[in-house]
Amino acid sequence: MNFETLVINPGSTSTKVAVYRGDEKLFQEELSHPMAEIETYKSISDQFDFRTKAILKVIQDNDYDLTNLSAVVGRGGLLRPIESGTYDVTEKLKEDLRIGVSGQHACNLGGLIADEIAQQYDIPAYIVDPVVVDELKAVARVSGTEVVERTSVFHALNHKAVGRIAAKEQGTTYDKRNYVIAHLGGGVSVAAHEQGKVIDVNNALGGEGPFSAERAGGLPLYDFMQATKDWPEDKIYKTLIGKGGLVSYLGTNDLREVEKAIASGDDKAQLIFEAMAYQVGKEIGANAASLKGKIDGVVLTGGLSRSEKFVKEISAYIDWIAPIIVVPGEDEMGALNQGAQRVLAKIEDVKHY
Repeated sequence: MNFETLVINPGSTSTKVAVYRGDEKLFQEELSHPMAEIETYKSISDQFDFRTKAILKVIQDNDYDLTNLSAVVGRGGLLRPIESGTYDVTEKLKEDLRIGVSGQHACNLGGLIADEIAQQYDIPAYIVDPVVVDELKAVARVSGTEVVERTSVFHALNHKAVGRIAAKEQGTTYDKRNYVIAHLGGGVSVAAHEQGKVIDVNNALGGEGPFSAERAGGLPLYDFMQATKDWPEDKIYKTLIGKGGLVSYLGTNDLREVEKAIASGDDKAQLIFEAMAYQVGKEIGANAASLKGKIDGVVLTGGLSRSEKFVKEISAYIDWIAPIIVVPGEDEMGALNQGAQRVLAKIEDVKHY
């Protein structure tokens, strides 16, 4: 797989741009967009032109010839629920990204900008494994009340990428293995992967699962409802997402700062650190049950998995389940490139939205 791809990953206040030749990264840059600049645009879609121009300038500054490209791949956005895979960017997909059919986020621009550039060179545009990947078993959708159904929103791109890495380490392929994979970062998503399908996962944006660096995770619902009954909706949302987890208890989302506090004798920091590891371990155990104990490995990934202390704390709860494989951090750009490379090399079929 030696095709050249342009990879575009828009975030809330940044845009990452990279060009690959096969697995080799030719260059990568991260463009910062000050909040003052972002706030001049009324909607996410209004940022399309300025982000596109910024991306093209990066390519020009790196003296790269776009005619060498085989494809452009963008970060997948908040689409309707779909299966895992690499999708071509169609008019229907673009329309759902523009209107934000499942929500507004800068990632919705990924497919739109990819298609804009790809059309100029008559090459395909793709997205890969957006957060709305939904492969849940029917039994996993039942919530406990007919008012709501459990939905799948998680770090799909990184989950799928590290699942392939783990399987390769074990001398096989992702679709022949069962894993429990835990992405540990600003949010935490823990999933049961059964032969290439995520059959259960906590909704990492919907108030499920362990608390994380800045999200509250699952809470005692009645007590929380009573405590916040006079709060406006936006305050409740921020308490759950952004100001939950470590931020709520310790005022920081940086696990390194928490570990420094522990080293200086901070008992509260020690308790919260242990509690976060405990909740992650419990969630991994629950997903082991989803797989009926037939597990080839437990994979820990995401930014927090760079902490040897945190990994050790979690491992004490789960090392009896299956071999533990640590894939620290995440590589969204590489995962997006790999999704495109597999389709270009005809290892996988492109999917259609």
